[in-house]
Amino acid sequence: MRLVLIGLVAGFFSALFGVGGGIVIVPVLLLVCSWQAARATATSLAAIGITALSGVIAYGLHGDVRVGYAALVGIPAAISVAGATALQQRLRSRTVELLFAAFLFGVAVWLFVT
Repeated sequence: MRLVLIGLVAGFFSALFGVGGGIVIVPVLLLVCSWQAARATATSLAAIGITALSGVIAYGLHGDVRVGYAALVGIPAAISVAGATALQQRLRSRTVELLFAAFLFGVAVWLFVT
């Protein structure tokens, strides 16, 4: 039941703000479900694929999807996943969690400043 609730929250924030996988699913799986960082990240990536497909369909019906720009962002992102996954597998779980926290903090500061 917790995983379904996490999915609902992630889907809501994904559609509203364009975030959900890494910013909602991973922290909640770490904190609420006590998962390891690698498992939470991998599960989040799988969920993002499903969430992204439904979001693309919904936004596409409204004519808001720019396929060319999506490809310019998505293809390099997909390629870099392999490298980032290899790096994450070499780092301790706690190191990954601290790096993620620093990333989220940086994003929060940037959003407040801009």
